[in-house]
Amino acid sequence: MTDKRQLVPMERDDAIRLLGSVSLGRIVFTSQALPAIRPVNHLVDDGDVIIRTHIGAAITSVVAPTTPGVVVAYEADQIDPESHIGWSVVITGVATPITDAGDIARYERQLEPWISQPMDQVVRIVPDLVTGYRLTDGLARDIH
Repeated sequence: MTDKRQLVPMERDDAIRLLGSVSLGRIVFTSQALPAIRPVNHLVDDGDVIIRTHIGAAITSVVAPTTPGVVVAYEADQIDPESHIGWSVVITGVATPITDAGDIARYERQLEPWISQPMDQVVRIVPDLVTGYRLTDGLARDIH
């Protein structure tokens, strides 16, 4: 690898579109006054990030129906390990539990858990800040 890579910022809509093109990301939140990060699978619905979790999960203890929401960050990326070309998106926003039975049922059909544990909680993250970067080699191509 002799070319220098460049970090190129992307528009919000492109960042959200790329976030929706992958199914795994990392949620960042505060647990017992410390930063915590968990890998989760997700989907993007109308610009919001939807995840499923379970009662007892660390994120569920801070995102509860009795709270007005909690600020979290969510990151996903796709970077080729050989060429080192790709992208990374970070959103920051408020996470709230979804309580509408119809919405819960729809997301449970659309978002299959990756682990064999009942995922009985659905969380919506509404992006406030969206930051996306492409890691390029300076040529006209990019990764989607």
